[in-house]
Amino acid sequence: MKNVSYQRIYQSREYLSPLGQIHHRALFGGYSLAIEDTVFAMVAEGALYLRACEESAPYCVNAKAPLLTFVKRGRPVLLNYFRVDDGLWQDRETLLTLCQHSLAAAQREKVARRAQKRLRDLPNLTFQLETLLWSVGIKDEASLRQLGAKACWLRLKERSPQLSIKVLFALEGAITGLHEAALPADTRRELTVWFKELEAESSVNQRGT
Repeated sequence: MKNVSYQRIYQSREYLSPLGQIHHRALFGGYSLAIEDTVFAMVAEGALYLRACEESAPYCVNAKAPLLTFVKRGRPVLLNYFRVDDGLWQDRETLLTLCQHSLAAAQREKVARRAQKRLRDLPNLTFQLETLLWSVGIKDEASLRQLGAKACWLRLKERSPQLSIKVLFALEGAITGLHEAALPADTRRELTVWFKELEAESSVNQRGT
């Protein structure tokens, strides 16, 4: 089956050469096809699959093209790639057009991902803190900045009552692009005063109940 897949890779390179130089690498038990590090197609079990997108949707529906499936932990998982059948191989013009759509869609998605960092790509934000932020509805850098460190910390506090001031510093640093230890002294002082006032207020409320 490996030889069959390699034959399909070489055929894809020949047919799709107008798009640019195609590179392949092992992925999900098959092979990904990419141009300048942008993956737009897969080869699995000797078949070529193209990345599905809005422009290729009419073809996928009319041709009833099956999606690529691979097994993960014993369960089938569908990927957003549709199979190129024999009829499409014989229609080079349509095949090339669909490949152009797949490549363009993959390139757009890549640009969008780069424009919007994941939370854990920001300073101080670990995977655990990113997960906690997601759990309270803060899922991207824009939301974090819009709310600000204090409002974000208050949301997290509702989910995790033992939240420390260190997390508050980490959030402020993530927003300002600084490691929490490098925050300006005035900023740390202002956040510390705010934090202690909250603690005092919470202590009074607890004694009142």
